[in-house]
Amino acid sequence: MCTAVDNREIIILSDDDDEDDEGCEQDVSCSEPSVVIVEVEDVKKSDCVLPPSALDEDLVVTFSRPAEVLPHARYDCPIHLFTATDCEIRAPLAGNQLICDQCFCYICDKLASSCVMWCHSGVCHCNSHKRSDFWKDIRNSTLLGGLKTFNLTLSEIDAHLRQAEMMLQCFRRELTVQFSSYLEGKRLEEYGLSILNHQGLIHDYTPVYESVSSFLNKADKQDGRAAAIMRLGAAEDFIQHFQIPGTFILQSSKANVAEAKALLLQRIVASLQRQMVMADFTAEFTHKLQDFYKRLNFPAPLKRMRNSLCVRPWDDILLVSVLKGQNLLGFRKDKGKRDILTEQISVVLLRTELLQHQHRYRELCRYLQVVQTDKPSRFQEVQDLIPFFTCMEGNFTSALHSLPSSISGTASRFTPNLFLTYLRIFETATAPKLIVSQPTQLCYSDAEWKPIKDAVPLKRAELVKFALRVQRCCSAVYQDSLCWTHLLKIVNTPCGSLSGIPAPSPEFLNNAKDVVYSILLDQSAYIHIPRAFQLEYPDQALLLLITGALGLRILTAALSPALPVLNTLKVNVTFEV
Repeated sequence: MCTAVDNREIIILSDDDDEDDEGCEQDVSCSEPSVVIVEVEDVKKSDCVLPPSALDEDLVVTFSRPAEVLPHARYDCPIHLFTATDCEIRAPLAGNQLICDQCFCYICDKLASSCVMWCHSGVCHCNSHKRSDFWKDIRNSTLLGGLKTFNLTLSEIDAHLRQAEMMLQCFRRELTVQFSSYLEGKRLEEYGLSILNHQGLIHDYTPVYESVSSFLNKADKQDGRAAAIMRLGAAEDFIQHFQIPGTFILQSSKANVAEAKALLLQRIVASLQRQMVMADFTAEFTHKLQDFYKRLNFPAPLKRMRNSLCVRPWDDILLVSVLKGQNLLGFRKDKGKRDILTEQISVVLLRTELLQHQHRYRELCRYLQVVQTDKPSRFQEVQDLIPFFTCMEGNFTSALHSLPSSISGTASRFTPNLFLTYLRIFETATAPKLIVSQPTQLCYSDAEWKPIKDAVPLKRAELVKFALRVQRCCSAVYQDSLCWTHLLKIVNTPCGSLSGIPAPSPEFLNNAKDVVYSILLDQSAYIHIPRAFQLEYPDQALLLLITGALGLRILTAALSPALPVLNTLKVNVTFEV
């Protein structure tokens, strides 16, 4: 409807209420027309003079121009009608081959004018449209290419994955040539061998192995998802290779097909496990990688690796409940089945590494206390780090309780160097700044020591009790001269002073003998120092206790080297037990 008053400009409103909807089922463009943008130009009053009779009309057209048509799929073309069928591929239907300058091929996703299959008999792309599952499958196969085997969708594809697919295609052509050459074999003369009356061939798999390794090196440099696709694509190609029996076999793991495939697959699995734990893959993408890997046709020697990519996502219900401290047992019942937190040692090490990077030490301790794995001996080394991770959380008290005892069996693995490391941590509230997976890394590292957040150094009495308890259950620490030297340095000077400790009263020295030996000869699990013993002379009491322990140590066996120990005591030789 429009109105005009006193030669003013007329505003035109289109009215579609009477539009005829018949025949829309066959004309796909009727239900979802393409977007048409019409630019309206200002019309001067002098350009259009309306007669008085025209002003009484309900609708007056004063100006028009052709619409600007945007790029669109052929079935949405506003110029040429489209006839939809489900799977007609033999020939164009009812003018479907007609196109405008902006028509795109639904299958190729490019201008219809450049589609070589537009009217090709047997694959007529001009009949394609989005309402047919048949045409959707063809579109996905065409646009996804080799990525379709990974069950990916078009929405998941980016430039990195496109590049990965192109690199996979080139790799497969090269690998085919290399494996064909392996099958043909080479004469002995080509390897510099000459055996009389022998005309056998040598089938060397080394060039194939090196070709795959080179491709995996390229994958290591790609984007995360693209690298994962390239690794699995390579595994799919070489896993079916087989050994050719021959008269001569080279003594090399790379030359033997079975051994070479195992090495390559182990590398791929290790890389993918790291990605699944460390990278921010979506759960859906990770699941697709795992499904693809399980579908591989593993030969008998490699069947043990079929479940190598069964890695729990970080949002797994059982894993989350363990990390949050809601599950202390490491298992749950799911639909009547017992779900146990069991993971490969490689996955446990990766989670340990990541949680350290994220400073989630409390969650790491909870995880290590309940998870089960396939390599108990290696896992024990990781579990022995629980006291260190507890220290990194700033909870020295809990760390003291989790340190070695003869009951737990950890004492046999507690070395003098490890003792000195913990002694320094407790005394200074600092720790080496590094990521560890076994205790020996704490002892032999040049890493810088940094303050532990919210940690407070232990008091001398606690340090002494810790040292005596470790000596009681760990003979290696008890026998070590350096451990005694460091312990004596702690108690040999007053707090906040570098001078010697003043001599206590003779009465205190006389009473101290019985107290010291009662403490040292007590075989209970924990060392108890009476409060009254430290009340009047706290520094002297601790020094007497350690020197008394050292005296008992010397009575059992010679201390070597003894000079560093004696030099530590020289500032306090004026009194003794």
